[in-house]
Amino acid sequence: MEDGQLQALNQQLIAYTHELYDLYQEVKETGEEKDFFSEVKPFCDTLQDAVDRWLPAAKAWVEARRPAHLFPSQLEHTAENLQMIAVRAFYPSSSRKMMLDHFQSVKYILQSLQEALEKS
Repeated sequence: MEDGQLQALNQQLIAYTHELYDLYQEVKETGEEKDFFSEVKPFCDTLQDAVDRWLPAAKAWVEARRPAHLFPSQLEHTAENLQMIAVRAFYPSSSRKMMLDHFQSVKYILQSLQEALEKS
């Protein structure tokens, strides 16, 4: 995958993260769960497809370019965290602290990768 394609995919994951954060805030305020089959599953499937394309490309890029403070294991954890928050964001019973910690972690790694991609 070319750098430009990876950068676009990374931007897409950043947008999904912001969308999930906004959704989580809305669900937490209203206290209403979203329907699994009509809302949760379709969104998670779309996100999973993007993550499945992003992770191998991002890992290969990081291993080849070795940007400062960014490692393949962090990308793997970010992919796992994205999948986890993608499901839990739709449910008000999700712990606020845990969700905010995961959102912050995901955003930090995605933004760090984006900055490294822009510098290259």
